[in-house]
Amino acid sequence: MSVTLKDIAKKVGKSVTTVSRALHDYDDVSPETKELVHRAAEDMGYTPNIIAQRLQKQRTDTIGFILPTFGPRFSDPFFSEFLAGIGNKAAKLGYDLLVSTHPPGEEELKTYRRKVQSYLVDGFIIVRTRRKDTRIEYLCQAGFPFVAFGRTEEACDFPYVDEDSEYGMRLLAHHLADLGHQRIAFLAAPEELMFAHFRLKGFEEGLADKGIQLDEKMVVFGDLTQRDGFRQATSLLDLPDPPTAIAACNDLMALGAISAAQKRGLIVGKDIAITGFDNIPLAEHSHPPLTTIHQPIYQIGDMVCEMLIKRINKEPLRSQSVLQKPTLVIRESCGEKYINPN
Repeated sequence: MSVTLKDIAKKVGKSVTTVSRALHDYDDVSPETKELVHRAAEDMGYTPNIIAQRLQKQRTDTIGFILPTFGPRFSDPFFSEFLAGIGNKAAKLGYDLLVSTHPPGEEELKTYRRKVQSYLVDGFIIVRTRRKDTRIEYLCQAGFPFVAFGRTEEACDFPYVDEDSEYGMRLLAHHLADLGHQRIAFLAAPEELMFAHFRLKGFEEGLADKGIQLDEKMVVFGDLTQRDGFRQATSLLDLPDPPTAIAACNDLMALGAISAAQKRGLIVGKDIAITGFDNIPLAEHSHPPLTTIHQPIYQIGDMVCEMLIKRINKEPLRSQSVLQKPTLVIRESCGEKYINPN
């Protein structure tokens, strides 16, 4: 039989109200009484009734995260690392994390509405923001707490953390150009994603800085999976005048591109250069190790979670928007100076 507040009150000779206020660390209870009550609760194996507490304060102490996916993408190392950052910070701050998956679209938006209207969570973390993002538009209109990893083109002012993808891709473009590459392809992300816009823009401008124009035939769009990276890189390598370098919009597509090149008998880092973006753990241990742009995915998850919980608790944020500068990580997949065999 579970221990109740009445049981603790009887043991310490205090009222139930005093015991409850002591356990909740109210200022009107003396330190001596708090210590007495906490010690008794621990000795007796008292476990608070979380459901009753949440009903009383009309909060769930739960944050929501809906993974926007069409298929079995939960194994994507990007999401695994991001979720670890969110989950660990949430647990540290006394919150639960409710994770679900749903393909983007109208049904996804219905899921957000249902969770908001049913009071299933206190706030949301949004990831992979879209240029026109109905999730953010709805949450802004509803006045429901959320923080995004990424920006949008929406007029709505909302808190976000983002990596400066434009700057990161410019770094990669400069690196490939400095290695002597001229025929450079870009493996882009779906156009509706906001970061896809920034990464393509940054790469195009980075090549222009070096006097190189990005050929439209060298830009293909993938779905951010390793399988599609393989497929799209294969189409690029089938061109009459194939690229000597492929810059992928994320690491998984870059790893697929490496496989496509190796299947052709090409030596990655010598015959062709391949780069990614994210610096997931697999990037360092691929064959060859992948040149990429590092963004601290775990730390970003930690940061957006802390910002959201502050919003839920109506605490001021140090900054409404955080734009971080990524760094270039050079590994063997680019090799050294490229010598045109022709």
